[in-house]
Amino acid sequence: MIRILPALLIILGCNEPLTSERTALVAVASNFASTANKLVNVFEKETNYRIKLAIGSTGKHFAQIRNGAPYDAFLAADKERPKILEQTDLAQTDSRFTYAHGRLTLWSPQSDLVDSNGNILFSDMFKHLAIANPRLAPYGRAAEELLLQRGQWDDLKPRLVQGENIAQTLLFVDSGNAELGLVATAHVKDRDGSHWLVPEEMHNPIEQQAVLLTSQPAAHAFLEFLKTKRAQKIILTDGYSVP
Repeated sequence: MIRILPALLIILGCNEPLTSERTALVAVASNFASTANKLVNVFEKETNYRIKLAIGSTGKHFAQIRNGAPYDAFLAADKERPKILEQTDLAQTDSRFTYAHGRLTLWSPQSDLVDSNGNILFSDMFKHLAIANPRLAPYGRAAEELLLQRGQWDDLKPRLVQGENIAQTLLFVDSGNAELGLVATAHVKDRDGSHWLVPEEMHNPIEQQAVLLTSQPAAHAFLEFLKTKRAQKIILTDGYSVP
């Protein structure tokens, strides 16, 4: 059984040991939570290892790791933070690699709201737009870059609702707190409503990298599994591209 642990619970403590020789604690970016679950299911069936997942924003995980959080591996939603961890000797040497490329989608549960070019963002047909916090979440930074490129950032600022991570951003739209949101394509590709798949040239690439933080065997095996064709097929099916 997969155990998904809130990041704060991990930091504050837990009655059972977080890691052992055969159990690893892996910090995972919120956008990748569902896919990580599927990958862990397959991995655990094929090995004697167990993986505990801690789901949260890339920025918060990064801060926790720098403050001594007991993660064995980190699946980020960007490449910058894993690189910093490697450069500051907080990660295992030469363990960093790209496991997925993310895409950004403008989505609304209303079937006729979002047009094929995202021109709804120039209109007064909505009150609130949900994005992830650009300081914490790479998908939020991509959303900010998109709006800046289109000259809309300043105009839309009063209408923005910011989630701590991309999962919370989607929740804002699902709950009706925002009519539409700039969210991870993987989260909405199979959902009803209206979509605009944001062209990749409208923001910097969302290159998601993983890095090994300890020499824990289960964590090492899991990251190696992510490089296999079987794992990559799961990642592709969930709406990402792979290197």
